[in-house]
Amino acid sequence: MRTVLQRVSRAEVRVEGEVVGSIGPGLVALVGVAHGDGSAEVETTAAKIAGLRLFEPEGEGGERSVLEVGGEVLVVSQFTLHADVRKGRRPSWNAAAPGPVAEPVVDAVAKRLRELGVAVATGRFGAHMEVELVGDGPVTIVLDVPTVGSSA
Repeated sequence: MRTVLQRVSRAEVRVEGEVVGSIGPGLVALVGVAHGDGSAEVETTAAKIAGLRLFEPEGEGGERSVLEVGGEVLVVSQFTLHADVRKGRRPSWNAAAPGPVAEPVVDAVAKRLRELGVAVATGRFGAHMEVELVGDGPVTIVLDVPTVGSSA
């Protein structure tokens, strides 16, 4: 599973002009599911998102996690994170899990984050989404969680 995290002061996702998810300060998590990703990758990814110390609250000193600062997470499915562009000019999407496999995994990441105490908003799986965000920092992290049993 590959996730790109961006610290934001606010973000929202629209589908056909309708806002389907929005957050205040927190993280946008673009989540790409690979073949074979399942509950182990969900658990590791959600724990990392909730626990990474990417925030420095004013006057408090030290770094805090999104959970510790009461931030929110906008989870957006992003199969294009698994693009292979090593050959030619047309990306290959072979490493990305197909929609019927990936959708419940992305949903499980959002669910697990909620169970950990994080406020979560989501995009709409499979839809053409417009994601608008105001980056804070900028802080952008690529989180790769190898599929259990893979050689990666």
